[in-house]
Amino acid sequence: MTRADFYRRDRSQHPVPLSPGYKSTVLRAPLRPLHSVEQSALERSGPALGNTALGPLDHDLIRNAAQGGDALGERIYVFGQVLDENARPVPNALIEIWQANAAGRYAHVKDGYLAPLDPNFSGCGRCVSDGEGRYLFRTIKPGPYPWPNNGSDWRPAHIHLSIFGEAFAQRLVTQLYFEGDPLIPLCPIVNTIPDPAAIDRLVARLDMRNQEPFDCLAYRFDIVLRGRRQTHFETRPEGA
Repeated sequence: MTRADFYRRDRSQHPVPLSPGYKSTVLRAPLRPLHSVEQSALERSGPALGNTALGPLDHDLIRNAAQGGDALGERIYVFGQVLDENARPVPNALIEIWQANAAGRYAHVKDGYLAPLDPNFSGCGRCVSDGEGRYLFRTIKPGPYPWPNNGSDWRPAHIHLSIFGEAFAQRLVTQLYFEGDPLIPLCPIVNTIPDPAAIDRLVARLDMRNQEPFDCLAYRFDIVLRGRRQTHFETRPEGA
């Protein structure tokens, strides 16, 4: 990608707030035009994030909640870079992820899906990007799951990501999908995004060069904070 690829944000790529195919938007879509509220100086300042609160296994979801063995399922790496609109790396960004287990169930009291829980898998992890903006998680590939939208729609396998800037008020939230998943074009949530190119930027690519032989496949997902090639964010569609 060249530097020019990152400029000129296209707001037409943003989802339409009222999307009847995604049933809950009928009840929660705003009825009046939205207003952008600029962050104050307080919101743009500390506390600064760092590595001191991270444990050695925070990035390893296969083992960070283990009670008697590794988490079950297809073992994968999810890695990439956090970049700005000039393709420059963004260091020291706190990245948190949460996801369903290999059977498609979250370790959450309100998840009533009949798939089994994995006692060795919490589905949560975090890390801080390094000096080159790089991050890495070792985890289990999540399973798809049904949800009560238009009867019983299915969500593709996905991982939620939260990216923090220099303060906790500077937070972007998105989710990644996996290359080749046939459920992606069928998902009502995905289909709220009108531009196929924007959807494509939410897909993590299989990267056999970075696999761990006889252990983990690898998927690359770069996070672009703003600009024309920006990753779509749920909390702030216009990016950082």
